Amino acid sequence: MIAWRILALLGLLSVAGCQSNLPAADARYSVSAGCNAAPRCHAQLQAALDAAERDQSGRWILIDVAPGQYREKVTVRRGRVHIRGAGLERTRLHFDAVAETSGHYHRRHWGTPGSATLTIDADEVVVEDIAVENTFDYLANDALPDGDPKKLGNSQAVALLLDIHSDRVSLERSALIGYQDTLFANGARALIRDSLISGNVDFIFGNGQVLIEDSIVQSRRRAVTGEAGVLQSFIVAPSTPKSQSMGIVIHRSRLTREPGVPDGSVALGRPWHPTTTFSDGRYADPDAIGQASFIDCTMDSHVSREGWTSMNGTARDGTKTAVFRPQDSRFSESGSRGPGARGRVDIGIQWRSTLTLAQMRHEFFEGWPQVGR
Repeated sequence: MIAWRILALLGLLSVAGCQSNLPAADARYSVSAGCNAAPRCHAQLQAALDAAERDQSGRWILIDVAPGQYREKVTVRRGRVHIRGAGLERTRLHFDAVAETSGHYHRRHWGTPGSATLTIDADEVVVEDIAVENTFDYLANDALPDGDPKKLGNSQAVALLLDIHSDRVSLERSALIGYQDTLFANGARALIRDSLISGNVDFIFGNGQVLIEDSIVQSRRRAVTGEAGVLQSFIVAPSTPKSQSMGIVIHRSRLTREPGVPDGSVALGRPWHPTTTFSDGRYADPDAIGQASFIDCTMDSHVSREGWTSMNGTARDGTKTAVFRPQDSRFSESGSRGPGARGRVDIGIQWRSTLTLAQMRHEFFEGWPQVGR
């Protein structure tokens, strides 16, 4: 089953075109393979965005993307842009870049963010009714034995990068599809509603603030199917700064799996302490105390009984021997139901989020008038 079709089958999608408090566009562009020299129509989304970027008026711009398959890497640099597709099964943006060979796409030559199919690096951006996918053949690479010279060591392949200047980004009725590192939150705030996010290893990660509501979070299989109860995959990997109260919050959503994902093989998350340069060396950031919450979610039985797990990081001597425990992170789970929520083992997490959902939402939406609460 094509991953994004699950949304329609479960009835989680609103009718295309139904919007809540979205901005009125002052200018319109369109993207279609059949433009035929029509004004403000472009064959590729990036071309339309480049044209919109020349408009420095600060007004909202709507870009309507016609049904079709668009193979391109796209970057949104202008704020107040509304990208509207024709529906998840009709409008698809895809590219197959991978971290191993994508450093040249990034300003600091980092492969993981450089691999993104869609990069948003602006304030006030709306994306609706579109599937965004990184189509790198992760499974073929994953199937190669360790030591095979053809196997890529850096197989991260991002579908959406929320870059450092991004804030107040809204995705509705959209799909983010990949395997490892599908959604990289490296900016400020992003709201994702009525959508699908799929992947397997750390596929929602980063230091940004992401609120995911009324959506499907789908775990995908690895190339070699492991035994039930043996961890293979991880849903979130937050690197939230210690000074930031909110990281990744998944609310009122369904945690599902595609065929081939064993029972108990997926952790809710693990703490990512990214390797960072300090005055005394380069090692895992000790102040990246990840925050993640799963609130009122339904979980299938692929979710492990422990829920959370540890993650290695770079020690001061440069080796990957530092171990960061979930017990020392700001992880929480409440109101869970379904087979994956039963019999949860208490692993003794000491440092939980001090904010209620209402408090997080209040802080999250402050200064964000265009989004319905």
